[in-house]
Amino acid sequence: MKNAKLERLGRLQRQYHRRHPWRLSQGGLFIPHSYAETPPDSLSWWDDVGFILNGRRVIVWWQHPRQVYADALDEQSWQDAGAGPQDDWLTEGGTKNYQRVGASRKKMVSYTSRQPSEEQRRHDERQRTIRERLSTEGIALEVAPAWKRERLPWAMGVTLIAPLDVRHEDELASLARLARHLMLGRTTLDAEFPGYRYGRDDWLREQVVKN
Repeated sequence: MKNAKLERLGRLQRQYHRRHPWRLSQGGLFIPHSYAETPPDSLSWWDDVGFILNGRRVIVWWQHPRQVYADALDEQSWQDAGAGPQDDWLTEGGTKNYQRVGASRKKMVSYTSRQPSEEQRRHDERQRTIRERLSTEGIALEVAPAWKRERLPWAMGVTLIAPLDVRHEDELASLARLARHLMLGRTTLDAEFPGYRYGRDDWLREQVVKN
């Protein structure tokens, strides 16, 4: 029995693609980022890539496991620092800057945020200190490859965590190929990265290399 909601989403995806064509590379990929200044031996963290599958767009949001680990370090540092002051200094109490338009009118052209409170600065510094310590020591976390798909009105979205390097368009093409094969059932992450886990030892080893 057909699912009316899924059928509708499929139609919307195809319609959107027909009306808003992607600008694709010669290899048939949507490449939103430039790699002109990416060193060939740099560590990869995250990237996006798109392609067409069965007349519908697929957008892949990829993260290396080290990005997930780094995000966990950030989250742990915020938790350890405790609740900070409710000082919304970026949007509250700033100064509006105006430009004269004609003889008697003016319009706002920019916004200058005020400085954070002393309490906010102390809290931010405490959080940064904790983050530096956690980065030096690592945390007890293992990140395994994972992926999931979701249906959006304009595309199929794929969230992918996989230990790949993406530093130029050829490596991005390998990422897109992996996502395509996962969607088509031609491979699995267990088959591609058997037993892989990214943990404390990997993070600390990479910090030495990076520094």
